[in-house]
Formats: sequence, structure tokens, C-alpha cells
Amino acid sequence: MGIMSSHQPSHSDDYSPSEFSHLQSELISFSSQPSLQSVPSLTSQIQQQQLYLPSSTTTHHCITTFKGHTSYISSLALAGNFLFSGSFDKEIRLWEQNLNSEPDHENISNNVVAAGKGAVKSIVVLGDKLFSAHQDHKIRVWKINDKEPHHQKCTRLATLPTLGDRAIKLLTPNNQVQIRRHKKCTWVHHVDTVSVLALSQDNSLLYSVSWDRSLKIWRTTDFKCLESVGNAHDDAINALALSHDGYAYTGSADKKIKVWRKASGDKKHSQVATLEKHNSGINALALSPDGSVLYSGASDRSIVVWEKDNSGNMVVVGALRGHSKSILCLAVVSDVVFSGSADNTIRIWRGFDKSYSCLAILEGHTGPVKCLTAATDCYNSSNTSTSYLVYSGSLDCEIKVWQIFIPLL
Repeated sequence: MGIMSSHQPSHSDDYSPSEFSHLQSELISFSSQPSLQSVPSLTSQIQQQQLYLPSSTTTHHCITTFKGHTSYISSLALAGNFLFSGSFDKEIRLWEQNLNSEPDHENISNNVVAAGKGAVKSIVVLGDKLFSAHQDHKIRVWKINDKEPHHQKCTRLATLPTLGDRAIKLLTPNNQVQIRRHKKCTWVHHVDTVSVLALSQDNSLLYSVSWDRSLKIWRTTDFKCLESVGNAHDDAINALALSHDGYAYTGSADKKIKVWRKASGDKKHSQVATLEKHNSGINALALSPDGSVLYSGASDRSIVVWEKDNSGNMVVVGALRGHSKSILCLAVVSDVVFSGSADNTIRIWRGFDKSYSCLAILEGHTGPVKCLTAATDCYNSSNTSTSYLVYSGSLDCEIKVWQIFIPLL
């Protein structure tokens, strides 16, 4: 059962036909498919029941709710004491994390720091720069105001591909690629929605994936497109995760996860593995801090857990089940996994010795949870529990901030 009859983003009458078509396509990934039965569950019924026992010591509450966007929240990024949010309303907003006071509703209309020409799909922050991916096939680079970022607009530094990049590639016929029967463009262009951005471990490279089925790599210093892997998948790419040891994982509507790496001495990334286990499109990927565990979420309502074996290959160890609809987003902090779903909830999981427990279910959103980010809350942790701050963005146009206390193992 999909969410077409559920909450719809507001102001649909304001969308152009192309934007509304894009929104309808987006909702397909929210549609829930039959549960994945071929993978053993890593959560037992006893563990699920423990969540509701009075002795449970994991506690959580919603600290605040940020309101201001007029359409669904698609991406969240933390930067120091600030939270950036991107939305289908084409705006990027900045929220100050003063969690001990009520939101300043008078200034909510003034916290739009950037606006593009297409719906915002993904945002990442690098120092004083913000990179945003858009529905209009572009990546935009913004300069964050250092002095008072929450009171002043970001300045647009570039639109990728840059004019210089396009001009140089246009002069050489070998740089042309066929995108339709009678249309060509240079390989530096994305020709459909740019769905996800991610930064390399050393922050020198920006990776982008798109519904055009390509993976591109850009240099963060001069924004030059260094490489493009065309036809990386058989359908739209919806998820991307990068490991500290140079592996790139892409997840697609074609139900596959592909693993890419640029070996020493090679000029380009090459595919080193294909991971197939889901029976529906992949919506989210996340890695453990050391890169040894990969989590994949899909419309089959399952989170598949992959672990590296002694040969360095990712193998399935099981699945996390509990959500009643599609998995839309994942985040990992330390040994804790956070999952957001089209069932309007966020679940918190922790694994130990290949067995996982669902520690809590966060309820409060009235629409599917599209994006998540999380961080350790050092100020409120103790010698008996760790405090986490979780930020969730939803199709209900709201961002919620949650505090979770998880006992130490």
C-alpha cells in the first residue's frame, strides 16, 4: 500500500506540470512492496517485546519542531550549531540549534538562506561552502556567511557543471554523449534530477548520483568534473554512501547496490561488486563508522545488514524488520542505527554480536519521514548512558528534533 492516499505536500496547485510529475515519480519510492522474506531477521520477537517492558532504560522525547517550509523536507545537514534543511519548495533554510528555548517564530520567515530553480534533493556542508543538488539537473555551490549565517543569505559561488567546464568539453567531439535520439550533451552534465551528494573522507571530492543513472565526481576546490560513470545502473540512482577506505556504494530503483572503487594508478572508478538481495528499489544506504557494515533500506520494508567478510566482500548477515512501510532514510552514529519510514515513524536499532534490538520508536510526524541526520550529544551524556540528537524531516513539512538516552552496553 502506497502513500498516495496519505498526506500530500502542500500547495500542489503551485507546482508546474513538470514539478508535479517529478513529485508523482518521487512518491513511487514511498510505495511499500511485499516484505523481504528471503533474509533471516536479526531481531527476535523477545527483543521486540523488550521495547515495551517497564524495565526498558532507553528514553526519548521530542525537543522541538521547526516549521517554515511549504513543501516536504528532502535533506538535512548539520554544521556546528546550525542545521540546514532543503525542501521541495526549492528553498534551503537555516535553523539555530538553541534547543533550550522555543523557536523564534518571528524570524522563521527570514531563515531562507538560499533558493534554486529546482526542488532541493540533497545538501552537504564543507567548511564555509554548501553544496545543493536539485531537480533541475544542477548542483549549486553556496558561500555561507561567516559572521551571522542565520541572518544573511548565502552567496551563490557556482552552478555545476561550471561554464568553463562546459565550454572546454564542448570543443571536443569525444566529450559528447547521446542522451536522446536527437540530442547530445557533454558528459559533465547530469540530464535528470540529481538525487544525492556525498563528500569523500578527505573532503577533496564531491560525489553525485542522479536519476539519469550516472555517478559523477567533482573536485571541491575548483568544482571541476573529474569523472563520470554513465549507465552505472539500469534505473534511477536514489542512494549513495562513501567509506573511509575509498569504496563508493550506489543504490538504485533497479533493486541493486553497486560497489565502486578507484584503484591506485587507475584514472577512473570501476565496479568491483554488485549486491543483490532486496526485491524492490533501494531508497537509502548508510555505513558504520569503520566501513565494515553496510545498511540498505528499500520499499520492501526491510533494512538489510551487510558485513565485510575476511576477503573484504560485503555479505548479507540478516535484516532488521519492524517498519510497516518503505524505508526512506538511514543514519548511523557509532553503533546505533536510525531509520525513517513511510509509516511516519523513526526506529532506533543497536546491534551486538550479529543480533539487533529495536530500542525505541519515535512517533510524532504526520507524514513519511524522508530524511534523517543524527549526532552524539556530548553535553548530556553520562557514564551510564549516551545522549543522541536526531533530526527528522518529513512530508508533513516539519523538522523534529529528538533527544534519546541510550544506556551503555
